[in-house]
Amino acid sequence: MSQLKAEEQKRTNRTHTWIVILLSVIINGLVTILIFVEGGGQTFNGFDLTILPMMNAIFNSFTTVFLLGALYFILRKNIKMHRRFIYGAFTTTTLFLVTYLAYHSLASSTSYGGEGVIQYIYYFILISHIILAALIVPLSIYTFLKGFTYQVQKHRKIARWTMPLWLYVSVTGVVVYFMIAPYY
Repeated sequence: MSQLKAEEQKRTNRTHTWIVILLSVIINGLVTILIFVEGGGQTFNGFDLTILPMMNAIFNSFTTVFLLGALYFILRKNIKMHRRFIYGAFTTTTLFLVTYLAYHSLASSTSYGGEGVIQYIYYFILISHIILAALIVPLSIYTFLKGFTYQVQKHRKIARWTMPLWLYVSVTGVVVYFMIAPYY
């Protein structure tokens, strides 16, 4: 019985690994491709595309709130509410990804116009945000899958890294928006 359970666990872990790899490659691949694709402008068929970055910031803000709620509830051992807030965080992160991909596939790039020290601060925040956003994709999916399948020890171990990094990415996404918004 124990050996059968161990084999089942191995299969589950292999499946999780492939899900994490596949989704990470697709998501980070799409975002990377958009770096090299130049959109057509700030409107698309009369639609003002500059509303999409604001929606990105709103979705990132909600993700931050949901993550903080998830953290609050897990610290109080309320797993049911923790899961609900994590589902909320994944939902708003997915909505962010959709609007981010839509904007960057349709609109032209916006350059930051600040100068001096603020420019260096902006680029530090932006670059750290981009690097950690790419990293948070596999981390968050892996953490989610371990929690979803009640692999509590593995979930806790990786969540200690995932939660603060995901919070950093969601908060800095909003900061980057506010810093570049005057230049849209």
